[in-house]
Amino acid sequence: MEERITELEIKLAYQEDLLQTLNQIVTDQQSQIKQLELTCKSLSEAVLNLASTAKGQFGLEVPPHY
Repeated sequence: MEERITELEIKLAYQEDLLQTLNQIVTDQQSQIKQLELTCKSLSEAVLNLASTAKGQFGLEVPPHY
């Protein structure tokens, strides 16, 4: 009986460690997602600014079907 309890305690310790590891991975991924969202927003704004500049400087018009 004592051996079974020890075995369960060992399994529980491994599960707790795995849960902490997975939690850290999810936290890191969320941070990466936020950074990617900021980068994407920045790139989108840069493209819009370039399009606006090109339109103003070169008289380029976007075709109506865009």
